[in-house]
Amino acid sequence: MGAGGARASWRAGLRAGAPFAVASSILALSFGVVAREAGFSAVGAIVMSAIVFAGSAQFAAVAILGAGGGLGAATGAAVLMNSRFLPMGMALGPSLPGGALRRALQGQPVVDSSWAMALRDGGRFDRHFLFGHSAVQYVGWTVGTALGALGGGVLGDARTLGLDAIFPAFFLAVLLGELGDSNSRGAALLGAVIALALVPVAPAGVPILAASIAALIGLRVPREVDGGQPPEARRDGHGADA
Repeated sequence: MGAGGARASWRAGLRAGAPFAVASSILALSFGVVAREAGFSAVGAIVMSAIVFAGSAQFAAVAILGAGGGLGAATGAAVLMNSRFLPMGMALGPSLPGGALRRALQGQPVVDSSWAMALRDGGRFDRHFLFGHSAVQYVGWTVGTALGALGGGVLGDARTLGLDAIFPAFFLAVLLGELGDSNSRGAALLGAVIALALVPVAPAGVPILAASIAALIGLRVPREVDGGQPPEARRDGHGADA
C-alpha cells in the first residue's frame, strides 16, 4: 500500500472509530469518577488509562481494589480480562511488517472494535485502518478519564448519578455477547455459582479469579457448530458440509 493509500485508510479508520470514541469517553468518564472513589489520585487514574487503555481490565482492577482486595488479585483479574488479546495478536501478526519487536509495538493500539473492523478478506488486517480506529478511541478514553477524575467532585456522588452501575452493566454486555452456545452458557452459570459461593468467605477479588476456572469447560466440551454438531462430526463426513 502506497503512502496515499495508507493515509486514506488511516482517515477511514478515524471516521469509523469516532462513534466508538464517543461511547468510550462516556465509559471513561465513569471510570475516572469511580477510580477516584476507590482511592486513586486523579493523576493515577489518568496515567492508568493512558498506559493500560483497556476498559474491562481497568474496571476489574479498580472494582477489586475499591472493595479492599489486594494488588495481586487486581492484577490477576486485569490480566485475565486482557488474555483475549493473545489470540487476537497472533491473528494480526502476519499482517504487520518488521521483526518481532516492531510487530509487538504495532500491536499495542489494538482494541476489540478496531481489530474486528480492520479484518479483511483472506484473514488479513488493514493496519493503517486499525491504527486510525484505535487512535480516536484512545483520545476519547484518556480525555473522558481526565474529565471524570478531575471533575468528579462537580458531578457529585457517582451512585446518585448511576455512574457506579456503568461498569457492571459493561461487563454484563460483554458477557451477553459471549453466550451464543450451550457451552458458553454453562461456563457462565458455573462461574456465577463459584463467585457467589466464595463472596461471603473469600477476600475481595478472589471470587472473580476463582470463577474464571469455569472457562476451562471450553477445553473439555467440543463447541457446537452449524447444525448443532461438534467439529469432529463435520470432519468425519457426517456434517452438513460433507
